[in-house]
Amino acid sequence: MAIGIFDSGLGGLTVLNAAAKRLPEVPFVYLGDNAHTPYGVRDADDIYDLTTMGVQRLWDAGCDLVILACNTASAAALRRMQESWIPRDKRVLGVFVPLIEALTERQWGDNSPPREVSVKHVALFATPATVSSRAFQRELAFRAIGVDVEAQACGGVVDAIEEGDLILAEALVRSHVDALKRKMPTPEAAILGCTHYPLLEDVFQDALGPEVKVYSQANLVADSLADYLGRHPDMMGPGQDSMFLTTGDPGRVSNKATQFLKRRISFTAA
Repeated sequence: MAIGIFDSGLGGLTVLNAAAKRLPEVPFVYLGDNAHTPYGVRDADDIYDLTTMGVQRLWDAGCDLVILACNTASAAALRRMQESWIPRDKRVLGVFVPLIEALTERQWGDNSPPREVSVKHVALFATPATVSSRAFQRELAFRAIGVDVEAQACGGVVDAIEEGDLILAEALVRSHVDALKRKMPTPEAAILGCTHYPLLEDVFQDALGPEVKVYSQANLVADSLADYLGRHPDMMGPGQDSMFLTTGDPGRVSNKATQFLKRRISFTAA
């Protein structure tokens, strides 16, 4: 009954943490592709190849359902995977869906025509690859009209977080927010389009100001997963054990993950 969670590095642990709290009876298998992080500066074909290898490893671990807890992989690889690679008895879900559900206040299965929503000016903070894919804008356009999205590529933030340099990460966030506000001075909402960014949600909120509603992914994804499993209980895979897997050095990744979540995490080689 295990569920797989895949990320390019440590950011997906924010999703894992929220999902484990929301679904304490479910075993989760987490795979971090730490050997190839960050994905945000790679091209689409490279991201696709790395993501499919990671998902296949999670299927081999007994996870018929895999969450791509990586916005870059969701943006650059998921649609192609769904169209030509994923077999009928498996599912791979991305992390954009819950964000767009929350922003547009309509369920994913609602196929009615796009309509106006209350929020008109949205700031999107994401990796360069996610921004260049325009996947968020494309999915949003299927459901809402009249929404102006200004995207800011947040180069360097993921690297700083992965290296544990939160002082540099905070400085970069404030710089990127300043750059965004030069293009969109008064956003009404801000999307944190990377699963690393919840660690800096307070910094984003402070830099943006209290009048901007900040949408972060971890809890939204966890709630959406619980709802999905309620509707599709057959997608619980045969795996029984929770595991933390990495393509990187297990000792080094374990130490960083422990700092990241502030509880002991032990990774093994994928």
